[in-house]
Amino acid sequence: MMLVKFAAAFAVSAAATFFLIPELRKFKAGQTIREDGPQGHLAKAGTPTMGGIAMIFAVAVVVAIFEFKSSEAWIMLGVIVVFGAIGFCDDFIKVVKHNNLGLRAWQKLGLQTLVAFVIAWYRSLSSTDLILPFAKTSVTLSQGWYIAFIVFMVLAMTNSVNLSDGLDGLCCGVTGTAALAFAVICAGIGAAASSGLMAAVAGACGGFLIFNVHPAKVFMGDTGSIALGGALAAAAIFSDLSLLLPIIGIVYVAEALSVIIQVAVFQTCNGKRFFRMSPLHHHFELGGWSENKVVAVFVSVTAAVSLAAIAAFRFF
Repeated sequence: MMLVKFAAAFAVSAAATFFLIPELRKFKAGQTIREDGPQGHLAKAGTPTMGGIAMIFAVAVVVAIFEFKSSEAWIMLGVIVVFGAIGFCDDFIKVVKHNNLGLRAWQKLGLQTLVAFVIAWYRSLSSTDLILPFAKTSVTLSQGWYIAFIVFMVLAMTNSVNLSDGLDGLCCGVTGTAALAFAVICAGIGAAASSGLMAAVAGACGGFLIFNVHPAKVFMGDTGSIALGGALAAAAIFSDLSLLLPIIGIVYVAEALSVIIQVAVFQTCNGKRFFRMSPLHHHFELGGWSENKVVAVFVSVTAAVSLAAIAAFRFF
């Protein structure tokens, strides 16, 4: 059934993206490129964005068809839609104002924190357990500490996935791989709703990737990247696998840390830089790697840690 959900989401996502691209062009929803980013990216200006709508739609279709009796699946879909809506507002402001700023940081973070708190509080009513990766045990937190941890995890995940959306196919490739691993692991521990949702997310990423590989015909925008981060976070919360996220999502961790380190060094060392540019994918790009090479390496790293995680849950 997991493969059926993956295939269905793949097909719907690919078809929806195909029909969405010309509509985005009519709406003149073209991406604005950072002037301080890699100069080679300036040629991408005007490429349709907000393509994440197609992925969200694909996941919603799969949930409606295969998971319509699962309240957990609908709640997780709601999380995806709400985070996608936050990203959509950000993208819409960028498109209308023709700049790359969108929502102000405090607006975006405030909305994300509110959603994260609600989902953390709701889950804490039934479980405050966290499964320890690579061990046949779990820890139980107090409700307060659990909510605090989950809010932090959701914010970290949604924003770090957003940071990875900087090269053609990067966010989609990494997230699709991570989601597929989560689908397998969740199925193995009996978290059916999370497994089904992750299979759908992986399929949706695959269908969208057809049009998002270099040179991309469409970008997912914050609509897609923030929604995908919310999807991973929601599935982890409802399967008690939140501690597994930074392992399978090692690329997201590296991307976020590169930004933190870059800012810290810049502010404390008189404007010096630790990386050529952050997030991390731009560091490698400015070092001479092609976009395709960066994407291939980052996806391969995600695949390697994902296989290790699957094996650990299988044999430990």
